Amino acid sequence: MKMVKKYAGVMLCAAVSLSLAACGPQESSSEKTSSKGSELVVWEDKEKSIGIKDAVAEFEKEHDIKVKVVEKPYAQQIEDLRMDGPAGTGPDVLTMPGDQIGTAVTEGLIKELNVEKDVQSLYTDASIQSQMVDQKLYGLPKAVETTVLFYNKDLISEDELPQTLEEWYDYSKKTADGSKFGFLALFDQIYYAQSVMGGYGGYIFGKDKDGNDDPSDLGINNEGAVKGAELIQKFYQDGLFPAGIVGEQGINVLESLFTEGKAAAIISGPWNVEAFSKAGIDYGITKLPKLENGKNMSSFIGVKSYNVSAFSKHAELAQELAVFLANEKNSKKRYEQTKEVPAVQSLASDTAIMKSEAARAVTEQSRFSEQTPNIPEMNEIWTPADSALQTIATGKADPKKALDQAAETAKGQMKAKHSGT
Repeated sequence: MKMVKKYAGVMLCAAVSLSLAACGPQESSSEKTSSKGSELVVWEDKEKSIGIKDAVAEFEKEHDIKVKVVEKPYAQQIEDLRMDGPAGTGPDVLTMPGDQIGTAVTEGLIKELNVEKDVQSLYTDASIQSQMVDQKLYGLPKAVETTVLFYNKDLISEDELPQTLEEWYDYSKKTADGSKFGFLALFDQIYYAQSVMGGYGGYIFGKDKDGNDDPSDLGINNEGAVKGAELIQKFYQDGLFPAGIVGEQGINVLESLFTEGKAAAIISGPWNVEAFSKAGIDYGITKLPKLENGKNMSSFIGVKSYNVSAFSKHAELAQELAVFLANEKNSKKRYEQTKEVPAVQSLASDTAIMKSEAARAVTEQSRFSEQTPNIPEMNEIWTPADSALQTIATGKADPKKALDQAAETAKGQMKAKHSGT
């Protein structure tokens, strides 16, 4: 997921959250009437409605209803639902990033789904877990994504690829000259930096006895996280990363350097496959490299899902549509149109899908990935962690001191904004 998407669900005050939770409608028995002639509204991701066109037409025919599909940036849909839901102009089914689920549930914006276990078992464990809050299901996964390594075949061949991040450091030392670069990554952002910090033992939240994220156990400044941050700092200090890839414009600079043939390899995600292809770059895609400790670089798994609005007047029918759109057949059709990797387990070995180098890379990297925490407290991690990493990248702070400050800030925000932490 592009990093800008990770912030879309951030920070609503407690008063607003409680107000929204209170006003979420309850479906009365009178509403559970025949669906014939009804209209459902689906909010789909931008430029992705083509992926469900046939499925929607089939559902309309089977149920004698109308389904209106509206495209909206998927990371912003919850923000729009906060206003449009109570006003009666929102969707019945929407899509969102998995890390927004906890916040949406807390605010009373999405409904719990009553879906059989055999349906839930269709999906990969990580993807279905992203939809769970307190062991209750609030969505069905439609696609998964994770960061991978893109490399320019005109600058480096597959056989020449360094196998560890430390070897990429050595390669960059030999090739970076201020205008051209070896390996680049947005390591001033926790979404990307956790790939290094996590590989050395850093973590966002620990787990409680039931396996749930425990916000009282914060690992962004533990020994492993600090070691990873020290390695990250070396890339910046030694001039292997240009100054321009620090901060808000960093992602644009990084992508431009790659499309202009000025970077041999970058960490990005499958969302850039089409853009890089259009740029005429002869690129390859593979999993992230290993670290010197033998562990593979980790990454966050991003999950896109179909969810039912708490304000839907046809919640049962909306759930049926969500299940239909996310089933195995329609997930494969959706992939064929959008190239977004499905979350259905059986499709991970589908030969038609695995012919795609991007799909193979995402599938392989997923073995080393971790679920992006979906509890509301995650909203208090992004900004302090990114601020710390930017001071580390620019050499303004020692890694340990910067991460200690980030942890202190995050704990303070969690205590102030979230009960029971």
